[in-house]
Amino acid sequence: MRSFKNGVAGALAGLAALVAAGQAFALDEVSFGTNWLAQAEHGGFYQAVADGTYEKYGLKVKILQGGPQAANRALLLAGKANFYMAGNLLEPFSSVEQGVPLVEVAAIFQKEPQVLIAHPDIGIDTFEDLAKLPTIFMGKDGFSSYFQWMKSAFPGFKDEQYKPYTFNPAPFLADKNSAQQGYITSEPFEIERQGGFKPKLFLLADSGFDTYSTMIETTQDYLAANPDVVKRFVEASIVGWYNYLYGNNKAANDAIKADNPEMTDDQIAFSIKTMKDYGIVDSGEAIENGIGCMTADHIKSFYDKMVKAGVVKADIDITKSYDTQFVCKGVGKDLKK
Repeated sequence: MRSFKNGVAGALAGLAALVAAGQAFALDEVSFGTNWLAQAEHGGFYQAVADGTYEKYGLKVKILQGGPQAANRALLLAGKANFYMAGNLLEPFSSVEQGVPLVEVAAIFQKEPQVLIAHPDIGIDTFEDLAKLPTIFMGKDGFSSYFQWMKSAFPGFKDEQYKPYTFNPAPFLADKNSAQQGYITSEPFEIERQGGFKPKLFLLADSGFDTYSTMIETTQDYLAANPDVVKRFVEASIVGWYNYLYGNNKAANDAIKADNPEMTDDQIAFSIKTMKDYGIVDSGEAIENGIGCMTADHIKSFYDKMVKAGVVKADIDITKSYDTQFVCKGVGKDLKK
């Protein structure tokens, strides 16, 4: 009798092992292209790889690091990647206008981290005060997008303020009567290190430029053919972001530094703290409905602002640019500490 029981137990154990092995082999392999070099602003995705969250959702995820020489969005369009980290909503609006079949399925950042940076103690205390400055260093994309909105929404801003930003803070540091564009999670850290002062920071999102950012993008064909994979990737990524912001993120940060050896612990710590302090990820609609939440009303409101500012055309069917079925369900909220 003992031998029979042992045999049954052994058979069951063997069956369990085979099932487990089968599950391992059954992982859906997907790739996710980021839009820049690895950094804390990508942390939740690295977290979901490092702590096994993607695997728990039946996925084997390969992160394709972005950067100056990368073309990850082109890989997505060519079917060589499954997901891409999009920037802000202006990109999908443009895709619809141009007939490019892309769709946003989650918005990890409730606020775009885009910031204008000014020197302290020169009378620049509000966003509107930036219009007093003779110089604002910004890239051409910023000039054609958020600066056009600034001129539309606030009096005093004018084209003559524009000077090209070369991703070097030296001209700003040398001119106290200037402002500079940047990401609030990045450039202020370097300016404080080089300039020896805490700059004044004006987050565009807090003044009305309320686009979502760091969105999960895929192709319309891939979504139609693989809705379950998309759902699992979105939900696992959301869980990864909760764990990255509120849990043990050491393994994720190690992976970030492995992909981008120039990234430092101090910069990562600054970026994580700033994302929390300014509600970049976990604010607005995400407070009640979970990280990644995006709504049609919010997207339409931002679109209307951009039409008024002359940034986008008025006759775009923006409903083709997004699908909200996978978000705003409170996934992962219990992990917030």
